[in-house]
Amino acid sequence: MAGHQTYEEQKALVFRGLLLLGAITIVEVLVALLAKGHLIHSVKFTEGFGHYLYMLLMIGFSLYKAYFIIFFFMHMAYEVRGLAISVLLPTALLVWAIIAFFQEGSSWGARRELIKEKNEELVKTPAKQPQGFLLPGIFKRDRG
Repeated sequence: MAGHQTYEEQKALVFRGLLLLGAITIVEVLVALLAKGHLIHSVKFTEGFGHYLYMLLMIGFSLYKAYFIIFFFMHMAYEVRGLAISVLLPTALLVWAIIAFFQEGSSWGARRELIKEKNEELVKTPAKQPQGFLLPGIFKRDRG
């Protein structure tokens, strides 16, 4: 457990945390604007290594901000290990479920597109109707 701090020390920690989160958010926004070509028009990270680096940076910044908020603003860093695990394990399972649902939805969407394409295919009809094994009078065309 952390020792007791005065009000002024706690207030200074909160303001340092807010400044850190604000700085990270500003860097995130600048990286996003740069990657999409809004700051420098000739630079765009829409495909290839630059795109993956951009996505990795955004995920990293977001995870760090989430860690910082949970551990310091929500005081999880000062709790016993069992409580921290009992909070973080369901959160990890929730993240896993969200990823799994997106994967499942993507699979359903791809399958739906495949079915739509198959439904739009034209079926060739045979030039000649089969003869010899059909009994006359069974089908409408044979009824007179």
